[in-house]
Amino acid sequence: MLILLAFIIVFHITSAALLFISTIDNAWWVGDNFSTDVWSVCSTNSSTCTAITDQFREYQSIQAVQAAMILSTIFCCVGFLVFLLQLFRLKQGERFVLTSVIQLLSCLCVMIAASIYTDRHEELHKSHEYSIEVSRGQYGYSFVLAWIAFAFTLISGVMYLVLRKRK
Repeated sequence: MLILLAFIIVFHITSAALLFISTIDNAWWVGDNFSTDVWSVCSTNSSTCTAITDQFREYQSIQAVQAAMILSTIFCCVGFLVFLLQLFRLKQGERFVLTSVIQLLSCLCVMIAASIYTDRHEELHKSHEYSIEVSRGQYGYSFVLAWIAFAFTLISGVMYLVLRKRK
């Protein structure tokens, strides 16, 4: 049981780390001379970054992605704290239902964020407000990490739902 508990804790911390990296790092959409995320656009040639503000036509979509990723990260961290509290407070045989619900909410938020970005990426990157040409790019590793974090949070949410506190 101790090995299973250690595995679950490592899995949850890995999920949180993936969410932090995918939310913060500037690599949702990359090209030869630029990288962009949900916060800014950076030119690798001149080492300048421009914040994405309300001057961009698709700013509402970017804000939805930002909010969903932040919520997902917060839910994942809160879920871990709730898990630790439930670990010492639950009686034997009870399930970690609250932790599971919080983790599944995190899963839902990251899925919403990545789905919005996937759906709106053409409109986002054809905007004329960018100082550099960003339409010829591809998804970066932060975007891929967001989808991997979706899978990890889904799996951990289901694990918490199935997991019973045993001796």
